[in-house]
Order: sequence, then structure tokens, then C-alpha cells
Amino acid sequence: MKLISIVKSIFILPFSIACNMSAANHNDVAATNDSTKNGFAVLELFTSEGCSSCPPADAVLAKLSEEYKGNVYALGFHVDYWNRLGWTDSFSKADYSRRQEKYATQLHLNSIYTPQLIINGKTEIIGSNERKVRDAVTKELKKSTVTLIQSHAKQNGSVIAVSYAIDKSSNDILNIALVQSNASTNVKNGENNGHILHHINVVRDFKTLELKNSLNGTINLNIPEHLVAKDCKVIIYLQNKQSMEINVVGETKIE
Repeated sequence: MKLISIVKSIFILPFSIACNMSAANHNDVAATNDSTKNGFAVLELFTSEGCSSCPPADAVLAKLSEEYKGNVYALGFHVDYWNRLGWTDSFSKADYSRRQEKYATQLHLNSIYTPQLIINGKTEIIGSNERKVRDAVTKELKKSTVTLIQSHAKQNGSVIAVSYAIDKSSNDILNIALVQSNASTNVKNGENNGHILHHINVVRDFKTLELKNSLNGTINLNIPEHLVAKDCKVIIYLQNKQSMEINVVGETKIE
């Protein structure tokens, strides 16, 4: 395991950083109870194009997403704390680094690292460890949910308007992510210099709402310049505000 100290890398972060790294347009989401594979697994991968340990984790994410279509929901959160080490990841955002820090606090971790995979908001694993990731996913797929989300996404210029409705009152938080289905980058510096990296479901915009007693509404996601809606989709999921455990998830195509 390669550990990057805060002092040496000049990152001002509350944690040390280690490199170790279906839905229709109108989407009703509910898992059933008659199969061990009717549950779901939301895989949040914290990754960076500047980290040489991340490409294998990206490959695991893509493999499981394809293998468990309709059950595994993959999201690639590109963090920004690697950007000072030779390569600026164009998909990275400080907000995604902060999201990873929140998980570290909730899970009582002493560090954040890449590639770190969070499964259903409650389990963390090195994202490149396919055996452990697969075991954790299998465990989650044996569970089910009865909460229902209805969602619809439509493009209006550079904005994706996502409307949603929850079937019961909830004090959870609602996460809505615009993800780019596929992306490739020719890296020209840093640890992955000279490699073409491939990603799936790259998070391009991400909004979180506190539902309280609000059961429906609309939120706008911003689609980046030069990206078209047909190459994207929306993943929407409920998460417990205190435990950060994910309760239900769905995927919506964009009209």
C-alpha cells in the first residue's frame, strides 16, 4: 500500500490519502422478494485518473455493472486531491472528495484513499479487490426494498430536469446523479502517463436534497458542454441521513 502523507503532497485534508487502491423514462423502482438477486447494490467508486491503482478498480466496476444489469448501479466519483501530482482529472470535483470524507467520518476510518468503493453507503472496500467486492455485492443482492420512487428526466438545453415522487413520507436524503455512460481519456502526465483510461457512469453533476415531508419535486442537473443527453442517464437513490445507508435506487433515461 502506498501512502501519501498530507505534508508531502501539500493537501489540506482531514484525512491521510492512500493509493491502494432499469428503468424507463417514467421509472418505478421497487425490489421484490422472490429471488436472491432482486436486491440492489449501489457502488460508489472514488477514483482518479492520476492514480495508477485506479484503472483496475474502474475495470471491476464496469464488469460488475454489466454482469448484474438492473441490480448493480455504478457511479464513478472522480476526486480532486490527485490533481497536484502531475495530471488534472477533468472529471474531478472537490464536492466528490468531500463526499468521500463524509463516508470516512461515518465509517470511522482514519484515511481516505483511491480506489475506494462504498457499497450501499455502509461497506467500504478497495475497489480493485474483485473477490471482496463481488462477495459484498452478492450479500446486498439478497436483500430487498419496498420503497417506491417515480422519476422522469428531460433535457432542456444545457439542463436536465429531473422530476421525482416518493411513495411515502421520508426523512432521508435524495441523491440525484447525472452520469456519463462511457468515457475515455488519453492521459499525458502523472502516474498513468501514456495510458488510455476507460470509465463507465462518470458522475458529471450530483445534487442532494433533504426530503423531510416533501414527497415530490423537480431538480435541475447541469449537463457539461460538449456532452449530449443520449450519452448520459440519471441515477436516483434514497439515503439515510444519519447512517448513510442507501434504501432504494433507480435509473432513468433522459428524453
